[in-house]
Amino acid sequence: MDTQVWIEFLKQNWLVIAIALIILFIVLNVLRTVIKWVLAVLIIGGLLVYSGISLDKIGEVVSTVKEETVDTIKAEAMNMMMKEAKEAKYTSNGDGTYSIKAPNLELKGSAGSEKVEVTFRGVSVGKWDINDTIRSFINDAKSNTATK
Repeated sequence: MDTQVWIEFLKQNWLVIAIALIILFIVLNVLRTVIKWVLAVLIIGGLLVYSGISLDKIGEVVSTVKEETVDTIKAEAMNMMMKEAKEAKYTSNGDGTYSIKAPNLELKGSAGSEKVEVTFRGVSVGKWDINDTIRSFINDAKSNTATK
């Protein structure tokens, strides 16, 4: 969002914004029930709609931030896999499933599956397709466990 657009909007609509803020303060100070919060949300929502920000734009921003965050976490987890491969421990659970634990990572999967569930620093980051990096991490964990 461009700050110049916001400045221009504020210059053109300062009176409407000032009236909305005064009404908002009156509502918040006078009413002591759930109604005040409903009215506050309606006033703020009205200002957002009036300013030209649509729910679609807000949704797009949220989606973009979410995608960028997931991509960053995946990249960080992949880098951590390469760094912690020597410390990873492979555990076969006996029912066809396995788990691999490293200081910051945990992988859970089943033999023959092309997906693993990844936990990064205690937070589940979903099921990932097994790629070359993950396959190498699994093989390193197996070899670490076999040599000790």
